[in-house]
Amino acid sequence: MQARDVMTREVVTVGPDTSVKYAAGVMAEQGFAALPVVDDDRLVGIVAEADVLRDRLPADPRLHARRDRPTSEWPPSMLVRGVMTTGVRTVEASTDGTDIARLFVDDRLRSVPVVEHGRLAGIISRRDLLRTLVRPDAEIRTDVLRLVEEYTGDLDAWDVGVTEGMVTIRRTRGLAQVSAEVEERVLRALATTVGGVVGVRILTGSVPTDPQADASARAGKRTT
Repeated sequence: MQARDVMTREVVTVGPDTSVKYAAGVMAEQGFAALPVVDDDRLVGIVAEADVLRDRLPADPRLHARRDRPTSEWPPSMLVRGVMTTGVRTVEASTDGTDIARLFVDDRLRSVPVVEHGRLAGIISRRDLLRTLVRPDAEIRTDVLRLVEEYTGDLDAWDVGVTEGMVTIRRTRGLAQVSAEVEERVLRALATTVGGVVGVRILTGSVPTDPQADASARAGKRTT
């Protein structure tokens, strides 16, 4: 699963000369953790909830009445350019979802812009990744089965099960066109590209449909 598979493509952005109050209103009303700042289609920064909150809530004088407490006489910036973060962490559209999840956890980010060919292509948040984890097992099974059948060309030859995102795959008939090891490796790789898959197990014990194999199996049974 790559960033492009789960990112939000219709991104709400603001410009560097947008008012901070407007940006705060968008985040509050839409539930966004941050907004990319774009100037002439170029990503120049990002403004987050923390940027808007910083130094913008005056202390209540009824609670902070000490005369020796320093007070700032400089008003906070009214424009996004004065509060935004310019060193923007971004990911490419082809970035693995696993790497993005690690970025969110390790750097405690809530969202990150997605770029493609140097331009803003979308934004991905923790919530976007969480949505993949709660996909219905039936949907995951449909996607995995489709990929497996498209790769092998063998229809109605697979038993695919999904429980809580854990996928099991077993060939029920037919013979692999490659070695069992290669087929298992490819099946595992295909399944892990599907959003919502948390693990893959390949089961052995296929039922051969090759006539010679069937004959050998029957002959073996008669001699035992």
